[in-house]
Order: sequence, then structure tokens, then C-alpha cells
Amino acid sequence: MLSDSLQVPNHIGLIMDGNRRWAKQKGLATFEGHLEGYETLKEITKAAIDRGVRYVSAYAFSTENWNRTEKEVKYLMGMAYRMMTRDIKDLDKENIRVVWLGSSEKVSSKLLKAIKKAEETTKDNTRGTLAICFNYGAQQEIVDAARKLIEANTTAEDVTKETFEAALYAPEVPQIDLLIRTSGEQRLSNFMLWRVAYAELHFISKHWPDFSTKDLDEALAVYQKRERRLGGNTSSTAA
Repeated sequence: MLSDSLQVPNHIGLIMDGNRRWAKQKGLATFEGHLEGYETLKEITKAAIDRGVRYVSAYAFSTENWNRTEKEVKYLMGMAYRMMTRDIKDLDKENIRVVWLGSSEKVSSKLLKAIKKAEETTKDNTRGTLAICFNYGAQQEIVDAARKLIEANTTAEDVTKETFEAALYAPEVPQIDLLIRTSGEQRLSNFMLWRVAYAELHFISKHWPDFSTKDLDEALAVYQKRERRLGGNTSSTAA
């Protein structure tokens, strides 16, 4: 049970696995799983921010997902456009800011324009931030950060943890405190490799469309019981 006396994580990362398997188990088309998963993301984002979480990062589309069928990719692109245009209004009303982490490579100019507009529309919102990791790969993010430093003629002596972090996608998005992955898989799958350095990991067997606010509260309760050493010798409860 979630304790009001302990702090919730500042930043939750979500690897939303199992949309397709959920649909298959129910005899539905793949797109039905993605649609249900999208609705779950909206619900969980609002619930997490209601509970005091400041940042929610969602692994929406990876750089490897281009290998899926053309039909499925097209559907996912359409869903992303819908979120960044029609549904962004709901997030804006909730005072939730949206930021994008990812590469522009292969993404249509139409969708890129919608993403930029969504970021601009919500930039002054203060209740919480939804970081959409779309066309995202953590290894590519690190490569792009290195390129950015090189292009800026940064000297070797000036490359520090802080300067490198400043070159990442959406550098204002902080380290992940709690990483949740659904569908029984227990790997990072190229998600937020820099930001998960000291994250607490929580795996659940449910497919993402079945993930509920009760599951969120259970994950937060587990997090509160963890002792976080953060590389030091002194243990402490999650904070």
C-alpha cells in the first residue's frame, strides 16, 4: 500500500510492452492492442502526476520499430499524430507539459511539425511532464550527444558528466528513479541507458493494456521500500 509519509519517485520510466500480445490473446487486430495501450498511457500518466510524480517517460516507438510491418508502422505514426494534435488539448487542460525525445530521421515533416507545436503549446505547464520517447534509441541518443559536443568544438577537458547530459535529448528530463516494464520481460531494450544508471527496476507480468492504477500504486509502494544507495556507502529509503 502506498504510504503518504514517503516521497514518490520524481521520474518514472515506462517500457510499455505487450500491446500486440494482449490483442492476440483476445483475438483482436494488432492495432486494437496499440489503441488500448495508448488509452492506458493517458490514464497512468495522469494518475502518476496526481500522486506527485513530476516526470513520466513513455517508450512509445523505438528506432528498431521501423522493422515492423508497413501497416503497423503507419498506424503508430497516425496514433502519434492524433496524440500531438487532438489529444494534446486534454493534457494541456491537465497542466501537463509534453516533451519529445528522439531522432527526426524517417519521421514525416507533418508529424515533426505537430510534435513541435505540442511542445510549444504545453511549455508553460507546471503540474508534471510527459516525455514521449518516439523514434527513440538510447544508444543513438548517446551518439547524437557526442556528435553535438564535437560539432560545438568542445575540448576533451571540457567533456564532463554535466556537459554530456546537457547534450542529450531534452536535457531537462532528469535521471529515472523508477523504471516499470510490463509483459514479463526483464531487459532495458535500449531505453534511457544514461538516465537509468541508478533507477529502481520493477517488472510486472501483465501486458501494458491491462496495467492499472492499482498496479501503479503497487509499484510505487515497492519503490518506497527499496534502499537506494546511489553508488555510495550510506543506504537510504527511496526519495
